[in-house]
Amino acid sequence: MKDILLRAVEPQDIDVIYTWENDEDIWETSETHKPFSRYMLEQYIISEQNSDIHSLKQQRLMIDTEIDGSVVTVGCADVFDYNLFHRRAGIGILIDKKYRGRGLATATIGKLCDYCWRYLHLHSLYANIAVDNISSIRAFEKNGFLLIGTKNDWVYDGEGFHDEYMFQKILKKKNVEIEKQNIV
Repeated sequence: MKDILLRAVEPQDIDVIYTWENDEDIWETSETHKPFSRYMLEQYIISEQNSDIHSLKQQRLMIDTEIDGSVVTVGCADVFDYNLFHRRAGIGILIDKKYRGRGLATATIGKLCDYCWRYLHLHSLYANIAVDNISSIRAFEKNGFLLIGTKNDWVYDGEGFHDEYMFQKILKKKNVEIEKQNIV
């Protein structure tokens, strides 16, 4: 498994976030419909640094890993729709195009699940994935996410409607199984 570091967003991340948020190829997935200004993203970073997930109901983490002897920011992970009472949230990840196909998404999802269990004390996570995003589906399935439904004609891409899957993982079950293994 790849060694992944999830870290807070820093001001020096502005350039890479600006590039990702303004990439029209991912707008359908991120439900973005217009470009983000550098100023808007700078304000977002400031709000992230001065708030926590309990007040914003969302959190972005940057994904770092070592490549060719250097630590590189390869993507970001979002925890959204955070619900403290029900102890659940949605998650999504973005791996920069030039780093895809290296197992980073699978490793990141595993690390993100651990983070959500240990530090946010969440019980359940979900992810919405386009039915044709096979690599994302595989990465979530490898981390124990189960397909729980299909949202028919859910996403409009300007030309037509497309289905979207919803995957879910109950975090407690995994950790209970690990605790049982450690007792034996």
